[in-house]
Amino acid sequence: MDIEGTPAFHGYHMPAEWEPHSQCWIGWPERPDNWRDNAVPAQSVFAKVASAISKFEPVTVCASATQWSNARSQLPKHIRVVEMSMNDSWFRDTGSTFVVRKGGSSSSASKHKVAGIDWNFNSWGGIEDGCYQDWSLDLLVARKILGIEKVPRFPQSIILEGGSIHVDGEGTCLTTEECLLNKNRNPHLTKEQIEEVLKAYLGVRKIIWLPRGLFGDDDTNGHIDNMCCFVKPGEVMLSWTNDETDPQYERSLEAFSVLSNATDASGRKFEIIKIHVPGPLYMTDEEAAGVKTDNEAKPRVAGTRLAASYVNFYIANGGIILPQFGDQKWDDEAVRVLSQTFPSHEVVRIEGAREIVLAGGNIHCITQQQPAIPT
Repeated sequence: MDIEGTPAFHGYHMPAEWEPHSQCWIGWPERPDNWRDNAVPAQSVFAKVASAISKFEPVTVCASATQWSNARSQLPKHIRVVEMSMNDSWFRDTGSTFVVRKGGSSSSASKHKVAGIDWNFNSWGGIEDGCYQDWSLDLLVARKILGIEKVPRFPQSIILEGGSIHVDGEGTCLTTEECLLNKNRNPHLTKEQIEEVLKAYLGVRKIIWLPRGLFGDDDTNGHIDNMCCFVKPGEVMLSWTNDETDPQYERSLEAFSVLSNATDASGRKFEIIKIHVPGPLYMTDEEAAGVKTDNEAKPRVAGTRLAASYVNFYIANGGIILPQFGDQKWDDEAVRVLSQTFPSHEVVRIEGAREIVLAGGNIHCITQQQPAIPT
């Protein structure tokens, strides 16, 4: 059911990721021109992520018709596997952004306490700048998810990916100018017009704009979910490096300055938790050679710096699903920082998360939480 008007008009807002979930949605990777070695290594890691999350909340994995049996065989029996066609498996960006409302109403829209936003999508930049040439199947992912769950849909024509926004559930949204103001997304809209859409659809009152995302995150044009995230109202976690010669240093310092001088929608100053990036890490010759080169997808080049970040974790019901990159010093440090930040959550390490970052994202990018029905 499509709903006329905006989520905010009907009393909906996007909840914070640490609020209760009813389930998590994950796609299943397969395209050989983005995932090396026919996606076999990545599928193993996706299965690890899905299994880890399923210990805390229900998980649905969506796989194409040709991959359904393969996905089913690799996943625990208690994880639901449904058939769904897609161009690639980045459900944070192509799946629905869910919104909730408390209380009820006589209007057909407001009788439902959970609804979903179906953003427009152009493969992170369109024909010229995007990651692949055909995204027609991705455009239907959100609608299919909402149809399966019988959840009302708010269609929206603005091009926006879920990884480009983070909210605190109390009226504040984090994003980056590098992504949302990029000419390859919505060149016809001003910054103020984009803010109005975010406020109307996410139910927020204030937008905090960081200038840029993580260094090397060219696939997404600097998504916020690789750079900075809310961990509680008034508290953010920021990708950081102490190496002043690293190009990331300038970006982190820039973001730190913006956050230090900002307040949230409730007027609170931000507490900023720094979490060091791994590496730097680079794509090897072997890894690049495993990706099939064609004219459909952006090429993967040996020596490219990987956009690896520990901020790209997933908050489950009582669990933190954290990428690990084989950089022992910073892997262990990230576990320590997340354990202190979320003392009531179990931090679960996902070894081998490098396989996901090779294709342009990480755990937060491949997951999409569906909030529980508010009580």
